[in-house]
Amino acid sequence: MEPLKLNWNCWSMFAQDSPILERPVDLANDAAKLSRLEARLPPLLSVIAGMVDFTGFFTLGHIFTAHVTGNIVLAAAVVIDGGSFHWAQLLAVPVFMLALAVIWMVAKASGRRGSNLAQLLLRVQFLMLATLLIFSVIAKPSADPVGLRAGAAALLAVSAMACQYALLRLAVPGAISTAVMTGNLANAVLSTMDLLAVHNPLLPQDSTPLSHSLHRLLGFLLGCVVAAVAVSAAGDWAWSLPAAVAAVATAVR
Repeated sequence: MEPLKLNWNCWSMFAQDSPILERPVDLANDAAKLSRLEARLPPLLSVIAGMVDFTGFFTLGHIFTAHVTGNIVLAAAVVIDGGSFHWAQLLAVPVFMLALAVIWMVAKASGRRGSNLAQLLLRVQFLMLATLLIFSVIAKPSADPVGLRAGAAALLAVSAMACQYALLRLAVPGAISTAVMTGNLANAVLSTMDLLAVHNPLLPQDSTPLSHSLHRLLGFLLGCVVAAVAVSAAGDWAWSLPAAVAAVATAVR
């Protein structure tokens, strides 16, 4: 009976520690967590993006901090028509790219995947926005929108939005963009046309549902409206709102 007992003990140890046996359960649990994140996170992230984009544009010298490629158009318009030039408009895109690369390295070094990686990057986004809030309250960059302090604040906001982009691409790939609304607007219109057509819809069956696009559009719009009120009432303290929503997002499961 001793050999049998020994063999059973060995099998019990193997069953507890084996990644082969645990892997299907882990994958199923992570898939369920990701599914919940895909449903719950994007509306919150869209609100954050709307707040950051409006607050940055209005207080930091007309710089797009979420729609970063729009800064190329703004810089080109200044070159052709003249006007005040903000050096951060030119740096926004390369800083965005650099921030994405750094976030990728952080994700790689963490060894996390799926929902665990999402939680890590949500915390990074919150830390960036909290740092931006502290810097803005102390340095008051809105007092000189084309100055060095405003540029530094804008690039920090751009980096926070880069983290949000990376979060969706690396950890929650089933979710669509929460910071650039052009694709969501296009999908909403095309999905509406398909619904009205009833017969022979043109969009693929696995395309993004209309409700998902509407949630992101409404979230971004809400973020812009709330940020407009906050900027008018609180100035640089308006950055407390996206930081607060980012803190809430870290608790989403």
